[in-house]
Amino acid sequence: MFRKVLIANRGEIAIRIMRALREMDIRSVAVFSEADRSAHHVHMADEAYLIGASESSKSYLDVERVIDAATKSGADAIHPGYGFLAENAGFARTCKEAGLVFIGPPPEAIETMGNKTAARKMMLAAGVPVIPGYDEPLASEEAALSVARSLGYPVLLKAVAGGGGKGMRVVREDSEVPAALRATRGEALSAFGSTEIYMEKYITEPRHVEIQILADHHGRVVHLGERECSIQRRYQKLIEESPSVAVDPDLRNRMGQTAVRAAQAARYCNAGTVEFILGADGNFHFLEMNTRLQVEHPVTEMVTGVDLVKEQIRISAGEHLSIHQGDIQPRGWSIECRIYAEDPANGFMPSIGTVEWLRNPEGPGVRVESGIIPGSEVSLYYDPLISKLVVWGKDREEALNRMSRALDEYVVAGIRTTAPFHRWVMDHPRFRSGDFHTGFIDECYSSEEALALGEEFREAAVIAAVLAYRDNQYPKREAPPRGPVSGWKFAGRYQIRSQRTGRL
Repeated sequence: MFRKVLIANRGEIAIRIMRALREMDIRSVAVFSEADRSAHHVHMADEAYLIGASESSKSYLDVERVIDAATKSGADAIHPGYGFLAENAGFARTCKEAGLVFIGPPPEAIETMGNKTAARKMMLAAGVPVIPGYDEPLASEEAALSVARSLGYPVLLKAVAGGGGKGMRVVREDSEVPAALRATRGEALSAFGSTEIYMEKYITEPRHVEIQILADHHGRVVHLGERECSIQRRYQKLIEESPSVAVDPDLRNRMGQTAVRAAQAARYCNAGTVEFILGADGNFHFLEMNTRLQVEHPVTEMVTGVDLVKEQIRISAGEHLSIHQGDIQPRGWSIECRIYAEDPANGFMPSIGTVEWLRNPEGPGVRVESGIIPGSEVSLYYDPLISKLVVWGKDREEALNRMSRALDEYVVAGIRTTAPFHRWVMDHPRFRSGDFHTGFIDECYSSEEALALGEEFREAAVIAAVLAYRDNQYPKREAPPRGPVSGWKFAGRYQIRSQRTGRL
């Protein structure tokens, strides 16, 4: 087993990995940029190294600097988390050349599954159902029009090197093809450094359902059930849950076996996710394979009891999986809300600034994975994800109610977050009934809803500011004027009560 592991990441995922390492008695090494000198993950690690300027291209994405930090620290291995270098086959190879273990899949698997057309061809050869499409890069506008007409509208333009919902456009008629092709190529070049685009049939009103797999170096591959990821905005996941209301035991078994077959075809090893599009007719099609730990991995951990990060580490150390397929018996229901530093009342624009005050929700069945503490600076340099709020319940109704309660308790002052938006989703009749698909936000979230969320946020901000001022007026008193009950706790109870009744 490893003695020391460097985490080539930041924020909440770096802290999540550090906690697993600490429980395994493995020392952790953090890396940080100039902007992250005082970041929470830096203080959580056993040791930390500055690797460059605030821009990610000059720090977290700089392979040479990351490897240099690992060498200086004496680390045995590197965990990439997700994002940044997590799906960079070249980085995985460089780690091996430097005598470091890359905690992730082999570079060959990353390379193959990262190329969407190559992945489609491999899946077809393995008998995995794939969305009808054209598996070669589109050479011209005329070629795109020809393929679109043969497939039948609507179609989906996708970046060959894409992932994470970037480099995608739905096209519904001939007249939209030229502009959509230009826009998709531009986004693909910016995000992935390649302008290659391919096309596939767009499945209307689909669900996005994915299967978590684990594979070791000794030939064992298991799946850990599904995650429902259909609540999305611009193809970016916002809310995930496990299990899915649309998946029965028979479908779960078929999707799970298909995911295992896909992993075996790719000669995959470590944690990975096979993503599917599930149609209203119950048929599912391979979408892509994510060759890394997913943001939404906690919901799988909550229902299966399997620590995916620890399994990743054991696999990379050459150990056998600690579980067999028969050991995996999902229990209850889990939901995750991704909390972003964005303003849902202003087109989800990024919200930057200092976290003046923070109260994380607590209580039975609540898990918070956060990258911020009071005083943290939220900048434009990195992804706006600041925390993940995860709950577990004995069934979906209890999980929904628990998430609503947890969101009521969650308070961040100084920046705006998507917490009010998530609270709105939890109350929406279609979401609560399970009648939704990937177009839910486009269909149900209106400007009027956004304005209402903005007003709620402004009221909360005023209350937080007043309470902060009051607290500062009595810095040396053992308790505020109200008596032995903490003023902050009292204010928290009062705020929750006012949100439920609509009265201040």
